Amino acid sequence: QIDQPIAALITDLKQRGMLDDTLIICGGEFGRTPTVELGGDGKSQLGRDHNHYGFSVWMAGGGIRGGTAYGATDDFGFKAEKNPTSVHDLHATILHLLGFDHERLTYRYAGRDFRLTDVHGELIQAILA
Repeated sequence: QIDQPIAALITDLKQRGMLDDTLIICGGEFGRTPTVELGGDGKSQLGRDHNHYGFSVWMAGGGIRGGTAYGATDDFGFKAEKNPTSVHDLHATILHLLGFDHERLTYRYAGRDFRLTDVHGELIQAILA
């Protein structure tokens, strides 16, 4: 349902010369387990659990290296095995692409310095153009 509209957006941005300056980020709030739970009767489907061990985010434009796949899950699709990436690394990379140094984007609250990436976050260099 969303493939064609997203393809149209990317195509339109590219045709207008705006893709290089526009960062597109697409992801859900969490991953889903690769299996379906069955009800107590063994037949009814209850759905799939949330899965924070393996989920996908894709990005395009705005300084992202096109055609790059970074990371992979196990053969079952349950847990990230190749290049597991923390949300802090993802946020640091997004902030970098938006022109911010995540380590300098700090605010003081209750006598402690805070930042969006907490005390973590490394740029994912392999996906940067």
